[in-house]
Amino acid sequence: MRKTLLIVVPVLLLGACSWGITPDDAARNVRTAWSGDVSGCRDLGKVTVSVMDHVGPVDRNTITVRDELEVMARNEAAKMRGDTVKPLADAADGSQPWGVYQCGSRSIEPARTPHPSNHSDSSSPGDAQTFPVHG
Repeated sequence: MRKTLLIVVPVLLLGACSWGITPDDAARNVRTAWSGDVSGCRDLGKVTVSVMDHVGPVDRNTITVRDELEVMARNEAAKMRGDTVKPLADAADGSQPWGVYQCGSRSIEPARTPHPSNHSDSSSPGDAQTFPVHG
């Protein structure tokens, strides 16, 4: 009986892993706007996806978990006829909320942050000079 448990338990734990999460055919066309501005896109809703972030007492690789969450979000977006997903919060305990958008052929521009300027003139950022730091 003990020998059977030693074989069955690891097999069950490994079987519970979410290995092999792959994008559906339609999800291959879904973009991820990690920090992009989706304000010009149509908001289709929100999905929350989850995967196992640990197997028994062992934590899974964080990068693998995040990659799987992204793939699952793209799969769900394709089902909703979306073409763009954007994370709404960081992943926690193997779960992450994503916004689903329909942006069409619009390019997703990086989110812009206001650039503080100490100059009162109208010089553009292209006018800046850089100097090497010695020592």
